[in-house]
Amino acid sequence: MSKGYILLEGGAEFGGRMAEPDLRAIELAGGMEAPICMIPTAAAPDHNDQRAGQNGVRWFRSLGARQVTLLPLIDQASADQPSIVIALRKARLIYLLGGFPEYLGNTLAGSLSWQAMLEAYHNGAVIAGSSAGAMVLCQHYYDPYTQNLVDGLNLVPQACVLPHHNAFGKSWAPRLADLLPGVGLVGIDEQTGMIDDAGAGQWNVYGKGAVTLYKDGEARVYRKGEVFSVARRAPSQ
Repeated sequence: MSKGYILLEGGAEFGGRMAEPDLRAIELAGGMEAPICMIPTAAAPDHNDQRAGQNGVRWFRSLGARQVTLLPLIDQASADQPSIVIALRKARLIYLLGGFPEYLGNTLAGSLSWQAMLEAYHNGAVIAGSSAGAMVLCQHYYDPYTQNLVDGLNLVPQACVLPHHNAFGKSWAPRLADLLPGVGLVGIDEQTGMIDDAGAGQWNVYGKGAVTLYKDGEARVYRKGEVFSVARRAPSQ
């Protein structure tokens, strides 16, 4: 089995410069015939899952993808539904939409759908998330609605995403730096994505804006085409 790829996006997806990271994700997934599953869970609490999900389907089809499916994964019951689990196992690109992060995280944690996503990932699929979708994939995330710091799904260890960084996410950085010493705080601008396709734990930046990495008391900014590492290097023996 070969591990797949992770795409984290900062929000304001499905338009403009988001074509760059999304086209790269489709390429890594196997091309325009690769099966893509849109997961609208995070948009379910305010009944926005259908609208947001269909926006995602239209967007990926506009990029040329031919097999894009909106899965009705909206709560804990549907997260264990066999038909959804089967679709996720077969997917080559799984995209978690934005919305309410704690609802998304609680819905997926321990579910058969999350197990299926991990199976797909370990078989080479791309796991992608925008805003709340990117947040829950990390070891930690901050829920702005409850102001709680929450354990994430830990697909990206030693990390915590600050989405919409250029709009409001940067305001979270001082507090989270105190709460999460030693963790990489990853501020991702809107219409910007990062993919771990640079090898050896390295990430590439794609899209309009920048990624700001807060780590070890420093803030470093990376733009399109630049490569960086989130996790700390292991100390030399």
